[in-house]
Amino acid sequence: MTPQDASIASSLDLPSYLLGAVMLLLVMIFHGLVLLQIAKRYEVKSFLYLAEKKYSEVSLSFYISIFCLFLTHIAEIIIWGIALYAFKLVPALGQSILFSGSTYTAMGFMEDILPEGWKMLAVIIAFSGMFAFAWTASVMISMTKNFRQAYTKHHMEKLNISSEIIDRFK
Repeated sequence: MTPQDASIASSLDLPSYLLGAVMLLLVMIFHGLVLLQIAKRYEVKSFLYLAEKKYSEVSLSFYISIFCLFLTHIAEIIIWGIALYAFKLVPALGQSILFSGSTYTAMGFMEDILPEGWKMLAVIIAFSGMFAFAWTASVMISMTKNFRQAYTKHHMEKLNISSEIIDRFK
């Protein structure tokens, strides 16, 4: 590769596209696998708790699941930060995780600290965060069905509504 070819590659941020695509794929696979586990466990537990009329347990399970979804995003930020640090794009691990978090959440509270030829990586990190947040939101919406059902049935019990009527509510 000639020096001119190298400058074209770096001016187009080609290395960042390659690393970004691989990391985006890894992060989305991780996200999907963890999301499916959280959603599956919540659905099974909440179904069983509803059948047993343990409405408070459904709520507790819902909130624990939401917290696990939050931890999934934190883990993804850390994964991005470790990648930036491992490829020596950011000199300190803490700084790379903070930059990843700023970019992943699209909050942008940190200035771009990536070296020349790697600037596009920040955009790819932001896309991974947007994809992950959208996917998480769709899972959360599907989880609210059982949560709302338990919440409503719980309050029907507090109002001393007959169990026949409560059982018909779905």
